[in-house]
Amino acid sequence: MCGEHCFRFVTSAEAQVEVLPWGPHEWLSRAGFTEAQRLQVVRVTMPPGKAHAFHLHPRLEEVLYFLSGRAEQWVGREKRVLAAGELAFVPTGEVHGTYNVFDEPVVFLAVLSPAVFEGPALVDVSGEEPWRSLAPLR
Repeated sequence: MCGEHCFRFVTSAEAQVEVLPWGPHEWLSRAGFTEAQRLQVVRVTMPPGKAHAFHLHPRLEEVLYFLSGRAEQWVGREKRVLAAGELAFVPTGEVHGTYNVFDEPVVFLAVLSPAVFEGPALVDVSGEEPWRSLAPLR
């Protein structure tokens, strides 16, 4: 399905890097890059003071696994400070956001499923209430 340039093994040097406002995303697995149909994996490095503001994934569920640093992680209206070795599960369609309110970068893996779906991957709700008022960074 991917052709001759699909990976089954991916090194850091081969990752597809996407620079987004809340930090670089190193895609390690996604449709068209690996043969994965059900899983996507991206390593995110979020600098201090940055955030992936409140949003939802209409067709995807997500696991966020923290590798280093700390972040204020929201799932729905519940927030926790998560650090290395800790995880957040985000059900399909649940509003969530990751805010680096600390002085060092935070690095985490986002595992999303499925890899192949129809419709938008993400819907930004950060400008809507109650999310706009809950955001720790503006």
